[in-house]
Amino acid sequence: MLYYLFDWFDKTMNLPGAGVFQYISFRSAASMVTSLLIMLLLGRPFIRWMQNKLGVMDEVRTELGLEGAARKAQTPTMGGLLILTAIIVPTLLFAKLDNIYIQIMLATTVWLGLLGFLDDYLKKTRSKAGLPGKYKVLGQVILGLAVGILLTFHPDIPSPLKTTIPFVKNNEFDYTWLVSWMGPWAEKYAWILFVAVIVLIVTAVSNASNLTDGIDGIATGVAAVNGGALALLAWVSGNIIMAGYLNIMYLPNIGELAIFSTAFVGATLGFLWFNTHPAEIFMGDTGSLAIGGIIAVFAILIRKELLLPILCGIYLVEDLSVIIQTTACKRYRRKHHLPNGVIVPIEKRPFLMSPLHHHYQKKGIAEEKVVMRFIIIAILLAIFTLSTLKLR
Repeated sequence: MLYYLFDWFDKTMNLPGAGVFQYISFRSAASMVTSLLIMLLLGRPFIRWMQNKLGVMDEVRTELGLEGAARKAQTPTMGGLLILTAIIVPTLLFAKLDNIYIQIMLATTVWLGLLGFLDDYLKKTRSKAGLPGKYKVLGQVILGLAVGILLTFHPDIPSPLKTTIPFVKNNEFDYTWLVSWMGPWAEKYAWILFVAVIVLIVTAVSNASNLTDGIDGIATGVAAVNGGALALLAWVSGNIIMAGYLNIMYLPNIGELAIFSTAFVGATLGFLWFNTHPAEIFMGDTGSLAIGGIIAVFAILIRKELLLPILCGIYLVEDLSVIIQTTACKRYRRKHHLPNGVIVPIEKRPFLMSPLHHHYQKKGIAEEKVVMRFIIIAILLAIFTLSTLKLR
């Protein structure tokens, strides 16, 4: 909104300084500062409101014996509402709202935020189980389908079926190649495979982010690092000089996403002010589902989705730890014919507890140390992700 206002001032009144809003770098910085201010100014009142008026508490299973579980059970949740506000408001203020990429990211944020909010609300008012998992997945699939179809057929989005492969010189990859065996039908129907891949990525990363949100500050800290790396990737992809220098796919108008991503970084860093150990508020599924989906869709839009296993390595390992643990326990139960209600012995499990961060807690490592180590690893992975622009 402010972009259009100052553009009018610049063109009609020649107002000194109004032209600075033409620069993505300025608007990105302003977006991040605004996002941080929203979090810092509204954080405390929001926490008091959640405690005194709604009394919405996060469900924490105290019987698992985790550090600080009793305290966590009394900590308000739905802090994701604040995160989403701090992302959406600066984006509306500083971004070009007629940009299709900005529109997709705003829609993604609102859609997954509503899905997570419904889950958190049902946990408080109806059932501790919240929204059934199949409905969460359905919501993520619908989003993936919508994004994939829009990317394929929208006239303002160039080369929809092309993406970037890391570590190779000729790094543009066309999804049509995967169905080249179809002969003349490949060009016509490759988009179906492309949409299926997008659905898989959105669902996987959104759920992985949800799994990572288990101890104070871990999901927020990792998300801030990932958001910063994606902001840089969006900026270089939308800058014809930098894209040419780095020999990466140039995407017109994609640089506008830097305004969104800096708002995302500001929101997550601002939330850390209240979410670091001991947390005063949790983001809940309102935040964690949205954060993962935002990262996934953002990477898809800038054609860097194949870098997600590296950039989101923390999410990947957390997700794999749950899959490995669940699979191993099921196999042990079948092999030893364990009746319902009898748990698999801890020494027979791959991990003391999953997701992985809880495994380290069970080993006696302090919660703060686990969080900081995960964030440090996320930073290293982000640096490596950025270095793939030249590692070929």
